[in-house]
Amino acid sequence: VQLQASGGGLVQAGGSLRLSCTASGSIISIYDMGWYRQAPGMQRELVAVIRRGGNTNYADSVKGRFTISRDNAKNTVYLQMNTLKPEDTDVYYCNADIFIPGVRRNYWGQGTLVTVSS
Repeated sequence: VQLQASGGGLVQAGGSLRLSCTASGSIISIYDMGWYRQAPGMQRELVAVIRRGGNTNYADSVKGRFTISRDNAKNTVYLQMNTLKPEDTDVYYCNADIFIPGVRRNYWGQGTLVTVSS
């Protein structure tokens, strides 16, 4: 199983970006999907998570600005980021809880860098 993230880049403060992450491989079902971010020397922190049924949770710092969504048919999770701030600059990682034949495992995608200039 692989998680492929895309959509990062450089944007000015106040701008928007949309991250995507698609899971591929011998997937039976995907449970929670989420986005985390990590600055150099810091712990990885949760940005947002979406359950299979659609329930969502957000970090307080992004509530009202970021929206997480998923397309179960495409095994894809999205993060729409609006009103970006310089403090949102980080490497963003997608994460998914995936049921593959015989076992349920947690997977990470490669990071995608988001840089917000002031």
